[in-house]
Amino acid sequence: MTDTPHILDNILQQLTYNPSEPLIFSSGLFLWLFLGFVAVYALMGRTTTLRLLFVTLFSYYFYYKSSGIYFYLLAAVTVSDFFIARAIHSSCDRRWLSRLWLTLSIVLDLSLLAYFKYTNFFAQTLADIIGRNFQPLDIFLPVGISFFTFQSLSYTIDVYRRQITPLTNLLDYAFYVSFFPQLVAGPIVRARDFLPQIRRPLCITSQMVGTGTYYIIGGLLKKSVVSDYISINFVERVFDQPTLYSGFENLMAVYGYALQIYCDFSGYSDMAIGLALLLGYRFPQNFNAPYKATSISDFWHRWHISLSTWLKDYLYIPLGGNRHGRPRQYLNLMLTMLLGGLWHGASPSYILWGGMHGLMLCIDKLRMQLMPPSRGSKSAHTWHTPIAIIITFHLVCLAWIPFRSQTTADALAMLTQIIHHFQPQVAMQWLCGYPTVAALIAAGYIIHILPQRWSRTLRHFMSQLPLPLLALCLVAAIYLVAQIKTTDIQPFIYFQF
Repeated sequence: MTDTPHILDNILQQLTYNPSEPLIFSSGLFLWLFLGFVAVYALMGRTTTLRLLFVTLFSYYFYYKSSGIYFYLLAAVTVSDFFIARAIHSSCDRRWLSRLWLTLSIVLDLSLLAYFKYTNFFAQTLADIIGRNFQPLDIFLPVGISFFTFQSLSYTIDVYRRQITPLTNLLDYAFYVSFFPQLVAGPIVRARDFLPQIRRPLCITSQMVGTGTYYIIGGLLKKSVVSDYISINFVERVFDQPTLYSGFENLMAVYGYALQIYCDFSGYSDMAIGLALLLGYRFPQNFNAPYKATSISDFWHRWHISLSTWLKDYLYIPLGGNRHGRPRQYLNLMLTMLLGGLWHGASPSYILWGGMHGLMLCIDKLRMQLMPPSRGSKSAHTWHTPIAIIITFHLVCLAWIPFRSQTTADALAMLTQIIHHFQPQVAMQWLCGYPTVAALIAAGYIIHILPQRWSRTLRHFMSQLPLPLLALCLVAAIYLVAQIKTTDIQPFIYFQF
């Protein structure tokens, strides 16, 4: 009996917000919460409104476990954009008034984003310009604020463009914005893709369950087996102190980080897609083998697809796109990618990363305009493709260096080590010192370049398995993760964005 209060205290402590342990899909706590959630969810299949309310409340709790009391920001964005979208629609005959309402939505959403993400950055920049000292303000960055503000903002813009009609039920909109699988790290789901699914009669087929389980297992292994392990046991050490390692080890760390961030982010997207399928909803694809891209343009058709298409539709095209000549197109590309870098965070490193991608996109567009792809023989195309993939991959890796480095000086130090102190003779020593890291990096890239029909075949196979076998596969994956992890499960990289 004396243990009962202690047990209750432990349970309560697990269920309340802990800033050092945000709730993530790959944690044991989420697994138990989700099992209880699904049990209740299954009982509400035909009571649509009650089901939507239950999921919305759980989503808000999920966000509370990630960011504490800052769930009120999610509510503020939801309520303001819901009513602004209705005002935009009701004033569609008076274009100036619709534009005014849209401007209000943009100002409110971006002001919220600017305060929490960029106040210290811009204040520090201004202080440096005028030669004053600045003490950074203690501003907490709510998890995933960039994702739900962009998602909500796209809704009001689409209503203004008359591409969708606004919802009349606040609960439906709250469900859309807060839906927990994609709430804190995407994908950024467009209203026109998701809203038609909200009130549709719930239908979860065995194929959806099997496919969803496939995505969850794949995402879990990407994140917890590959990404976390190579990060903790090698990548972090080198990026933190690049001058202590040879150029070869620095290069391996760059390759490792390229795989780490892909497995981390695409792993989250896979789990989000899988969880949504288990609940009867479909999300768009967010990654499509990006390191098989044959150009930087192709890379951005494959990497973080929901953000790249958002930037194209709501920033690049409104800026003029490619409609006003080549110089203007290049300027629009640079502005879009610089702002895309700034979206990732208030740091010169992210802006540099965005500028590098903007410059590479401009060069890529110029190359395609000066040397249009020829309709050569199939053998010539086969010969050129691997070279194009290798070049593109290394250009992407080059941009990952400032993206991951703590400072520009660290990025330059890493490049200096790779160029001037490569020391290839340490390769065998590295393989012997980091055998598991080397094996995971090699396996990760090999699996990445395999033909996609292989993954489609495996996905189809799992969609045909009975539920007990699917559950056994999931338990086996969780057991594997528990055996391999050497420390607490790491938060997803894109939580900070």
